[in-house]
Amino acid sequence: MVSSRIPGFYKLSIPERLKILQKKNILSNEDYSILKNGKFLLHPEDSDKMVENVIGVFGLPLGLGLNFLINNKDYVVPMVVEEPSVIAAISSAAKVVRKAGGFKSESIDSILIGQIQVVDVKDTTKAKLSILQNKEDIINLANSLHPNMVARGGGVKGVEVRILPAASRSRGDMVIVHLLVDSCDAMGANLVNSMCECVAPLIEKITLGTVFLRILSNLADRSLVRAKCTIPLKLLALKDYCGEKVRDAIILAYEFAAQDPYRAATHNKGIFNGIDPVVIATGNDWRAIEAAAHAYAARGPKYTPLTKWSKNKEGHLEGSIEIPIRVGMVGGPLESNPAVPVAHRILNIKSARELAEVLGAVGLAQNLSALRALATEGIQRGHMSLHARSVAAAAGAKPEVFETVVEQLVDSGETKIWKAKEIIQSIAVQNVPTQKEMLLKPTNKDIPTGFGKIILLGEHAVVYGSHALAAPIPLAMQAKVSEGEEGIDLIIPRWGVEKHLQKNVEHKYSIYKSLEMILDKLDLHDRNMKIEVFPHIPRAMGLGASGALAVAIIRALAEHFELNLIDDEICKLAYKSEKIVHGNASGIDNTMSTYGKFLLYQKAKPPKKKEIIVNKPIRMVIGLTWVESLTATMVSKIRKAWEKNKPLYNRIFDEINDLTMQAVDAVKKHDMELLGELMNINQGLLNALQVSGREIEEIIDIARSNGAIGAKLTGGGGGGAVIALCPESAENVVKAIKEAGYKAFIVDINGKH
Repeated sequence: MVSSRIPGFYKLSIPERLKILQKKNILSNEDYSILKNGKFLLHPEDSDKMVENVIGVFGLPLGLGLNFLINNKDYVVPMVVEEPSVIAAISSAAKVVRKAGGFKSESIDSILIGQIQVVDVKDTTKAKLSILQNKEDIINLANSLHPNMVARGGGVKGVEVRILPAASRSRGDMVIVHLLVDSCDAMGANLVNSMCECVAPLIEKITLGTVFLRILSNLADRSLVRAKCTIPLKLLALKDYCGEKVRDAIILAYEFAAQDPYRAATHNKGIFNGIDPVVIATGNDWRAIEAAAHAYAARGPKYTPLTKWSKNKEGHLEGSIEIPIRVGMVGGPLESNPAVPVAHRILNIKSARELAEVLGAVGLAQNLSALRALATEGIQRGHMSLHARSVAAAAGAKPEVFETVVEQLVDSGETKIWKAKEIIQSIAVQNVPTQKEMLLKPTNKDIPTGFGKIILLGEHAVVYGSHALAAPIPLAMQAKVSEGEEGIDLIIPRWGVEKHLQKNVEHKYSIYKSLEMILDKLDLHDRNMKIEVFPHIPRAMGLGASGALAVAIIRALAEHFELNLIDDEICKLAYKSEKIVHGNASGIDNTMSTYGKFLLYQKAKPPKKKEIIVNKPIRMVIGLTWVESLTATMVSKIRKAWEKNKPLYNRIFDEINDLTMQAVDAVKKHDMELLGELMNINQGLLNALQVSGREIEEIIDIARSNGAIGAKLTGGGGGGAVIALCPESAENVVKAIKEAGYKAFIVDINGKH
């Protein structure tokens, strides 16, 4: 079963989110492509077939509610909503309930009601009795209209009759006939209406009255959903609030709504903040569902909340919701929007009844999040950051300055469009470094640094003694070490890492194992320290992140503890780290990270490295697939293949070595046409080694189609990054790669970092 828990999902870019959903099989390859390329968007010419007088298409964000566990099944919930904080709040509440065992949700029947209004009836009591006596004929006639529905187990299941005394001033009493219809997984409105039309003449004949309205009722009180959850106090506790206080405050807020219809209206509106976005995403009629729920809430002497919150015998918080929900899974309205089938597949539901049960749990989760916020820090504070993002977008903040504008908006306390425009203007005037610029070069050159790299030719073959041609890029890892309180703490804010290292403890991840080794070799394990790392190189993208991380940390340790390490010593220690991370490492990453020079490298004892002098910058585009691929995995894969057929693979490595040596001459002569051709041939050999991938090939094709004269993967492959040689077309290539949903940037290779 796929888990709906995806920690840190909100921190990722949209392409990264799509990739992780594909990796977890929440998205199929086809749906990934549909979302990545915008093929799910409704086009004006298609919408013109749906409604009248179309002039365009109005877009809304499609997000995912995470962490839902309902009836012991995980759900990733698609939500179409424009209001900030709704998705974050519902995911947070679902996470709490998940820890308590999840939601329990059930649907009671799944019946639609068709109404037939009969007037001008002389004897309503007799008419009612006659209808009930002839109900089998009525049912059979209605069902004859939809035999396929009946064959699937649906159709009219019963007939009810109500008398409304003196309902009309001019026509007197009314007899109201209800057809109780099971429409299976269809939305059913048109089906029910047609059945009412079909039986109207028969009912007129039976009652001797006149049939007026024949139409579906949206009060679906025969399709009730009941969901509940129980939350222990320890899961309710927040930073400044104990669990008991939060529980009692939630109950008190509910009791207010139970007694006051003014509060109940807002209480129920919050429930639909959760339900409506899912209904819209799944192509159902949110207006009908809201109408049913509000009518149901008003069925007693006053309008009341749809949820209830109380304390059970153990002192735990208990929540429940009872709400009429009738939705569909098939039908024209659902299939006319190309985004709807994708949403259904993400949700992974099998029936309309299951969808209704999910909606009940979603409504309860949203109510929990709203009441918890009101009971503690207040709704407004939780909205602030997300509201600032909406304001920044409305003010026209471009992607490269967007995060800076949001941060300054929140800090200012004035989350207004005029303030956002003022900040945007000040950034333009002051030339404040943008997030994009920060990615391309280190923020502080004085901080200990490990350099990133690209391999122009020779990856993988270099492990077996062939040459590799590699160049530094303006991306780096940086680190600093400061005094710690107790023990050793590793903090990497951008990656969400905050680890307290304990000696002689088995670590799951290689990053901690390599750090343990470095501390042991430098005899620093007994010192108190805080190690902070500032990564400007994306992880597992083939750009030398692990080697650069090791070099940056070693340099930071050497600086703080005055160890006087020279570059050769740093490089050797970083190589030991690389062997922990990658297994059979070539040594090229730690060498590039240490020296930051354009090098021809060959694995040996000691490694052979020759600096390549570049007289004129070589313009490259780096495209990122955002498919993380561990170099160790790809190296191990080739090692196994090589051991099975050494002669074959050695010939491939020899060919790659020949290409690399030719590339050195091409670089020295600045023969870009030859260098591009050699890169393309090298990519073909890497394909033969089976280290390429679908995303890599797509970016390569995009780059070549938009003017790149050479393009290939760089690094371990299997995902990661692509380099494209673009002496004259770099901007066009970057634009095309970005339009395909990937990231890309331009670098000029000039021999040194």
